[in-house]
Amino acid sequence: MWDTPVITTTLDQLDREALPAHVAIVMDGNGRWANQRDLPRTAGHEAGEEALFDVVDGAIDLGLRWLTIYAFSTENWRRPAGEVRFLLNFNRKILRGRVDELHERGVRVRFVGRRDRKLPPGVLKDMVAAEKKTASNAGLTINVAFNYGGRAEIVDAVRAIVASGVAPDDVDESLVAAHLYAPDVPDPDLVIRTSGEYRLSNFLIWEVAYSEMVFSDVLWPDFRREHLFGAIADFQRRSRRFGGVAAS
Repeated sequence: MWDTPVITTTLDQLDREALPAHVAIVMDGNGRWANQRDLPRTAGHEAGEEALFDVVDGAIDLGLRWLTIYAFSTENWRRPAGEVRFLLNFNRKILRGRVDELHERGVRVRFVGRRDRKLPPGVLKDMVAAEKKTASNAGLTINVAFNYGGRAEIVDAVRAIVASGVAPDDVDESLVAAHLYAPDVPDPDLVIRTSGEYRLSNFLIWEVAYSEMVFSDVLWPDFRREHLFGAIADFQRRSRRFGGVAAS
């Protein structure tokens, strides 16, 4: 773990041959950022947009292949109704305002999570449109975890397996993985959580079994590409053994 305000990194300080293939981010701290400034919580979410797209630009410049962001969880429905409405409309506004920009930069946008009746039809329509528009892009893929929960994902995978009539003895890890929301996406090499919290909050709990974790004290609206690069520099200093032992 490290303190992001102290350790930031520039692009040329990274080993471009040892990048994580997939970085996942829990974008936390918008509410606290707003509270510190005597602003409504929604102002923190608005400020987080600049952080998100600076990080996306950094990921593109770095040549990352996969980026997953935790945009709206299945638990977020428990927040005050006004904040939920704001988040849904705000994410829709970002989709409408930014998808052309992402498309021009060769970014593919995808969504992971439940597409159920909780989602307003307009939001779902814009999600599908963004996916279709960017489907053939070959640069960075951004997976937006929206109406997403790690436990819900596993439950949905198990339901699909049971419905397919698979015998219990034929169920293994590869079969479960094949029924997750995005089975073609590699597991995250690196998970970053901002705001000084040290938990996953139901994020990709199947996929992060061997991910490296970096926790930053920076609140999400203040997070920038230099902090992303700092987390990757930390990742590059670690030895990943996947349950084995380090080479002598």
